[in-house]
Amino acid sequence: MRDPAEQPFRFQLRVYWEDTDAGGVVFYANYLKFFERARTEWLRSLGHSQELLRHETGAVFVVTDTTVRYLRPARLDDMISVTVQLTLAGRAQMTVAQEAWRMEDGEARTLLAAGTIRIGCVDAGTFKPQRIPNSIVESVPHFSAALKAPLPITSR
Repeated sequence: MRDPAEQPFRFQLRVYWEDTDAGGVVFYANYLKFFERARTEWLRSLGHSQELLRHETGAVFVVTDTTVRYLRPARLDDMISVTVQLTLAGRAQMTVAQEAWRMEDGEARTLLAAGTIRIGCVDAGTFKPQRIPNSIVESVPHFSAALKAPLPITSR
């Protein structure tokens, strides 16, 4: 079971003009890009380059399902902290909870968007499901626990 004191992985980014729409707020689809960047950096922080993983194992990760709730707008120049937290794992897929928070005075203060992303592991050539490589399973905290039951989400 997940240690309640454990905090999710965090990745910070700044909102640029290219991220905003005509109304001056972050275009809704860009939160999915922010979530993707955070997941990539989460894996990198665990010692995994996705390109090297593809080259060495033939495995790539694909998003198979998303749900996102948009709660507050982000605007130009906002600093955002995006979290990643494993909630469920299978042999060829995992589900992560992700949140985007506006940073104020160096702390995550305002929840902007929250989502659940299901990721499948597939063969890069055939796109058929394949087992998540052992190197990932062994390096992701609580992966084995997440195989048995969904893990609780720890915000912020």
